[in-house]
Amino acid sequence: MSIIEGQILSGQFDTENNVFSLKKIKQFETRTSLKENQLQALQQYLKHHVDDEEGQIISLYDQMLVPLSQKDIKDLLSDLTKVQSLYH
Repeated sequence: MSIIEGQILSGQFDTENNVFSLKKIKQFETRTSLKENQLQALQQYLKHHVDDEEGQIISLYDQMLVPLSQKDIKDLLSDLTKVQSLYH
């Protein structure tokens, strides 16, 4: 298992099962597993909206809204790129 401590997210990557377990995003605790295709979909969405002046809002558990500024989006994309490199 590889532990990831990014600027926006933290969690651990399970190399045996090829899945990332998201533990925290910004200051919010969560327990979400991301398969490679889910992570790629999130990356693509954020790449298309990286220049939105108002930022974006993502949801945890379809209930808790997490605001992301333009800087947060860029930092999250950087974090996701690190995680993406671990998939096989």
